[in-house]
Amino acid sequence: MMMHAGTLVPARDRLADVLGDVVVDAREALKGLQKSDGHWVFELEADATIPAEHIFLQHFLGEVDEDLQRGLATYLRSVQGEHGGWPLFHAGDVDISATVKAYFALKLAGDDPDAPHMRRAREVILARGGAARANVFTRIALALFGQVPWHAVPVMPIEIMLLPKWFPFHIEKVSYWSRTVIVPLLILMALRPQAKNPGNVHIRELFLRPPEEEPDYISAHKDDRLGQAFVALDRVLRVVEPRLPGGSRERAMKRAVEFVEERLNGEDGLGAIFPAMANAVMAFHTLGYPADHPSLAIAKRSIDKLLVRGERTYCQPCLSPVWDTSLAMHALLEAGEPVDGDVLNEAARWLLDREIRVKGDWSWKRPDLEPGGWAFQYRNDHYPDVDDTAVVGMALHRIDPERYRDSVERAAAWILGIQSENGGWGAFDVDNTYHYLNAIPFADHGALLDPPTVDVTARCVSFLAQLGYGLEHEGVRRAVDFIRREQEPDGSWFGRWGVNYIYGTWSALCALNAVGIEHDDPAIQRAAAWIEAQQRDDGGWGEDCATYWQERRGEVKDSTPSQTAWAMLGLMAAGRVDGEAAQRGAVYLENASRTGARWDENLWSGTGFPRVFYLKYHGYAAYFPLWALARYKGLMRSNDRRVRVGM
Repeated sequence: MMMHAGTLVPARDRLADVLGDVVVDAREALKGLQKSDGHWVFELEADATIPAEHIFLQHFLGEVDEDLQRGLATYLRSVQGEHGGWPLFHAGDVDISATVKAYFALKLAGDDPDAPHMRRAREVILARGGAARANVFTRIALALFGQVPWHAVPVMPIEIMLLPKWFPFHIEKVSYWSRTVIVPLLILMALRPQAKNPGNVHIRELFLRPPEEEPDYISAHKDDRLGQAFVALDRVLRVVEPRLPGGSRERAMKRAVEFVEERLNGEDGLGAIFPAMANAVMAFHTLGYPADHPSLAIAKRSIDKLLVRGERTYCQPCLSPVWDTSLAMHALLEAGEPVDGDVLNEAARWLLDREIRVKGDWSWKRPDLEPGGWAFQYRNDHYPDVDDTAVVGMALHRIDPERYRDSVERAAAWILGIQSENGGWGAFDVDNTYHYLNAIPFADHGALLDPPTVDVTARCVSFLAQLGYGLEHEGVRRAVDFIRREQEPDGSWFGRWGVNYIYGTWSALCALNAVGIEHDDPAIQRAAAWIEAQQRDDGGWGEDCATYWQERRGEVKDSTPSQTAWAMLGLMAAGRVDGEAAQRGAVYLENASRTGARWDENLWSGTGFPRVFYLKYHGYAAYFPLWALARYKGLMRSNDRRVRVGM
């Protein structure tokens, strides 16, 4: 038995035997969570802003469900930080915008502003400049409740809907999530309704001066000439907007309503994301739709599906069944689940029923491309995403490449068809690289766009390589070149959709391995060395959500099972199966506490928008550790140490 920094590392043969028991137990537990129709779905948790906004929505409409509100308020109190504010992720620092929203929601729900938890939150907000320093989306919510004047938010005329495509700003130039949130919001900003606010609740105590006297709501969030120019443009628009012709406003309003109605997406909602759904409900209500109007009624039902009810009730930002199902399938495949058995083939059938065969917004730039792919959620036909499509395609191909050939080939053709000019892939859109738009005052969150990223690009390469595409294929070669260009000086890769460099590096290593690049390639060697250098004394790996701030890169609170799994999968893709780091990682996962299918994990490892919005995927602590342990066990018992699948 080896000893290393406090961890006991058993001999490899005995470890493989022990891991076999863990893998079987976790595999059976994961199978037990499969729904009767074949899919998996785990909870998807975000920060306090989503449940707070649900309370806002109830009070905006004047339709308060007391039991639901009580559960949401209980949840909000339970996630307040020890510092008195609300963070963007578990155990994170105070975020003033999240704290303003949570405080206002709790006050709407009836919490006494002099209660200790409210007093602490108020002190935190005032110490950071007051509610006037909250972000744009928070100030828009406050304007709808009359808590700040409308000049506290940037001008976004609804006439934006009429701009030609060549104009510097056009709705096609922003990401899918931005456009589905913005378009119904334009209706609200044009009509400027006031929330019913049945309790007439206010939060003037959160401002250092009366909100109507605040002189500096709109400032450049990017300290450069472009940001200053956009602030100047905002001042001009503030004068011009009231003088725009009434006819153009009516046409723009009609176009905005048509956009929303066309994409309502049934009970899965506009964009299948809560902020867009909530804006749609408020827009329909403001437009005077009666309660039984089909569009308003179904938009409300789409929000109800996001609720996780209980003593602590919270609202999910969206649902993740396709992502959860496809990743669970990969884990089970590694763990020895028969490819001809009911478990995997029922899951495959469920996925096939959700293949998207209609054109969505992506076709604006690729009108002749045939559709073929999957969304993240149950249904979101206007917005299939590349990452899910690649992961689903790999799973189906592994189960039965002949039976699922048509769907897999359609997915591959679609993915190749929406490759961006720089060789990479964004998550939803082609060449969504209008970076100057992130300098407009409205975009202080910095998440307006969907540019190509390494993690999504790597998943596409992994998928294509698994199907037999090699470096001789131009699309694959360009993608690999993109991945190589994006490697950090320390050998890691940035993780856009998972926290953070561990996620990005795992993704990139899987792609480079799948496409046949030798493990002694310098890029692979540097990446593997970087992963090994991040290993903690307990044998695991961890990385904090705060690492998206450059000055906090490398910050770790604790090891987590999901990030340990990514690190191990990355090392195995790099050919370091026999190394001590992978072995110690396996021991960490073997010894880590587990409840049923899920390893116990409190820290978050999902990224919605870096520095702005984070996620806790409750499924990550189930399928990723199982996946890593099963692969490690299989490779250790094989004469072939190379990973032979895409990811």
